[in-house]
Amino acid sequence: MAIKDLSRKPYIEDNKKHDVKIGIATPVSRGTGMDGYFAASRTTIEAVKNNIRNLLNTERGERIFQPTIGINLKSLLFSQIDNDLILKIQDEILDTFQIWLPFVEVHDIKILSNNLNSNDINININTISIVIIFNIKEDPSTLSSITVPFTNIIGESGETQGGGY
Repeated sequence: MAIKDLSRKPYIEDNKKHDVKIGIATPVSRGTGMDGYFAASRTTIEAVKNNIRNLLNTERGERIFQPTIGINLKSLLFSQIDNDLILKIQDEILDTFQIWLPFVEVHDIKILSNNLNSNDINININTISIVIIFNIKEDPSTLSSITVPFTNIIGESGETQGGGY
């Protein structure tokens, strides 16, 4: 996760004149051309979206030396999705952002589920999509959104498969 270091330099706005790489794009893939081995994010918004996606897909305790980073969203896929659970997810996301992404201002969090929005429910597939509308605090004009889906599929053996990407 990127943490803003205020002691080094102020916020840098994206400038199309400079072809500066900000970080490694996720999911990690091979870059094209002479830019380097891995594909890179070129704007601050791209880097922040990668940070949000990584934070939401990380389970607490998964990262070595960072046991408190992440949110346990995958465990909620087979919970009964109701208004109380949606509020709990929204609060947990906001609390986690305050710790790990303090430079992000969240405007809205929407939780979409196939169990809430469809009469044709497939009991073998459970999906939650989290839509976050945000901006970077230093630059309110950077309003953007990201959708992160979480899917678990129950196979014939009863095993769950899936992931956040």
